[in-house]
Amino acid sequence: MISVYNKDAVRELVEVLYGFGVEMISTGGTYTFISNLGIPVTAVEDLTGYPSILGGRVKTLHPAVLGAILCRPDLQDDLTDMDRHGLEPVDMVITDLYPFEETLTSGASHDEIIEKIDIGGITLIRAAAKNFAHVFVVPGTGYYDDACRILMGNEGCTMLSDRKKMASAAMDVSSHYDTLVFRYLDDDSQVVFKESIRTAEVLRYGENPHQKGFFFGNMGEVFDQLSGKPLSYNNLLDIDAAFSLIVECTEPTFVIVKHTNACGVATRSSIHDACHAALAGDPVSSFGGILMANRPIDSGIADSLHDLFFEVLIAPGYHPEAFQKLAQKEKRIILQSKQYAGPSVRYRSVLNGVLLQSADDALTKPEQWHVATKQTANTEQLDDLLFANIIVKHLKSNAIALVKNKMLIGTGIGQSSRVDAVKQAIMKAGAFHHDTKDAVLASDAFFPFPDCVEIAAGHGISAIVQPGGSVRDKDSVNFCDQAGVAMYFSGYRHFKH
Repeated sequence: MISVYNKDAVRELVEVLYGFGVEMISTGGTYTFISNLGIPVTAVEDLTGYPSILGGRVKTLHPAVLGAILCRPDLQDDLTDMDRHGLEPVDMVITDLYPFEETLTSGASHDEIIEKIDIGGITLIRAAAKNFAHVFVVPGTGYYDDACRILMGNEGCTMLSDRKKMASAAMDVSSHYDTLVFRYLDDDSQVVFKESIRTAEVLRYGENPHQKGFFFGNMGEVFDQLSGKPLSYNNLLDIDAAFSLIVECTEPTFVIVKHTNACGVATRSSIHDACHAALAGDPVSSFGGILMANRPIDSGIADSLHDLFFEVLIAPGYHPEAFQKLAQKEKRIILQSKQYAGPSVRYRSVLNGVLLQSADDALTKPEQWHVATKQTANTEQLDDLLFANIIVKHLKSNAIALVKNKMLIGTGIGQSSRVDAVKQAIMKAGAFHHDTKDAVLASDAFFPFPDCVEIAAGHGISAIVQPGGSVRDKDSVNFCDQAGVAMYFSGYRHFKH
């Protein structure tokens, strides 16, 4: 039984079958295509005694077709039924489905998309897969070469192991197809988790060498790899973190990420200056990190970076001489980024299930914040507060970001208490001789006690942004008023675990 959408792709397989003397039954356009090759073929209408109806919507949905596929030749009752109705078993089904996925992305109308929901083909695939003990199913163009190889290697026959493997592939095709249709029709009223990604890449290992690692998705939609060794599991986690942060920055910005946390971030009038400022923020942690720019890399930046050890460099473009310089180290990974807004949802495995949430795309601007103190920030401080709030949103909680002149000078990351995060951020700034006087501070969550602002003010912090919402907010505000520190409530918490 042959019913395919892409006629040209099946030609070689049809010729192989003909060479082994296989009798073929086919539908509509496929029947015409095979006939024009000069190969004998029976029209499915001759089998069913019923014409194609409803503009081709119904061709193969008939007991004569499905009975032939689902018949179990080792069961006498099945053979008796087949004899009674004058039917013969089918031992191979070749099909490919209407291109629903391609139609979705083509800008087609709703009616055109609906018409590309395959009914007959998906039924043939599932029926043949169910009866893999006796039927060999070839569920799409991507499997035609495998089918030819199996048939030619076994003189036109198939082994049970071959049939089972193809049945599994058929159910993969079917389930992926159904998931796409569901997601197109769903209006979010069904609270279910359905995801199907058939593009997979085997990684060198997982988070550690003793763990297996895989990436399911299409990296090519996000970046092109221009040189270097294959990306690792950890590389991809850090690349995701770098993208998530930098897409929120419109001015020339350079980001350095280590273990999914930013350790260097700076915005300047030129990407060259941003690069130098980001590296100066924490020159130790940048070792072995992920570097990302939102402007092309020129030869000057390449000269600055070449002698540094880093895993990955990402940018929207590279001047030829810059790329030539950077690619001299064979293992260094150079990626060219594409326009990418980031995922609308985030999910992760937890216990025996999956957590799913919408992406944290909330980021208010200073004019939307509530001024909690008598002291207000000037324009430069507000710019720094916004920059710090962007950064802290992408740090692991409890998180604190210290910023001065649009440069990250200290971070407190992943601390179990917020006061420890503040202390860590100030310590990091001091370790690299950054002056915290008139720097600003952003916190990913509210201050439960005034101790955090007391420490910050004691080190010259002049302005703070935090979500607000603590029952003790007034204590922190009162201290800031006494110390002459400006404090703003953004109204949004940015926990990240």
